[in-house]
Amino acid sequence: MKSATTKYMTAHKNGKLKEAVSYFKQSMDKCEICPRKCGANRNHGELGLCETGKFAVVSSYCPHFGEEEPLVGRFGSGAIFFSHCNLMCNFCQNYEVSHFNKGIKVNDFALANIMLTLQNYGCHNINFVSPTHVLPQILSALEYAVSMGLNIPIVYNTSSYDSVETLKHIEGIFDIYLPDIKFWDPETAELTCKAKNYPEIARNAVREMYNQVGDLEIDDNKIARSGLLVRHLLMPDCLGETEKVMTFLANDVSVNTYVNVMAQFVPVGNSAQFPKINRRVSSEEYELGILVARDAGLWRINY
Repeated sequence: MKSATTKYMTAHKNGKLKEAVSYFKQSMDKCEICPRKCGANRNHGELGLCETGKFAVVSSYCPHFGEEEPLVGRFGSGAIFFSHCNLMCNFCQNYEVSHFNKGIKVNDFALANIMLTLQNYGCHNINFVSPTHVLPQILSALEYAVSMGLNIPIVYNTSSYDSVETLKHIEGIFDIYLPDIKFWDPETAELTCKAKNYPEIARNAVREMYNQVGDLEIDDNKIARSGLLVRHLLMPDCLGETEKVMTFLANDVSVNTYVNVMAQFVPVGNSAQFPKINRRVSSEEYELGILVARDAGLWRINY
């Protein structure tokens, strides 16, 4: 599939990609890549909270048709699902993948070949799902992939639990940022993922992402080429948080932000232990969530 020049192709030519690979490989000696800052020596076998050492673990990869329309197009988004996670939500729909060691360890060359395989399938992009804890491996594999002919946009599909410092080190590499702003209330974040600082971290991260790539740009074939696409997972009895998230996006990021308001929450994983979130989101809550987004002034709403 032919493509316009991607950000990472330019970064490969000007040395930015090689510089990022070097930085992140060294950072695994005392890992502070994510806001957990666990300090694990991942290059020498320590795993830290994400339980990922020197090699990335891939759970699965495929042309994925469950993503947003500008990512899916006709041939799908080339999703690579990484095992483990740095946020560890107790309601994760992929609980076995994010919380347990389900997957296969891959070296850089194998990961690069997965990218090329998805491109050869006709996928419109390479969609790295839960990439934060495996950034060193993704970037190193990307060097191989570029030299092997990768040329479609790459997507940083994240929970938004990303430090600004880390994001600054990948500026100019990822074409599309796909963050999910999950919560506004620190208490909700503490209850669901033991990360009371998540709301502040997520807001700062999304601002940085927008500063790097701007509003989502879609080509004549209605396929995303670059920019920011934000998800918000509606939670039970949290409509007030949704309102604050949408106001933040409209006022502090951009009124042109492409937003996907999602109602997929179900009490899976071990979330059923917590009464506050032990139910599905109602259809009324979903409709109100869409209305809240519109009332905030956002107009590029996927639902």
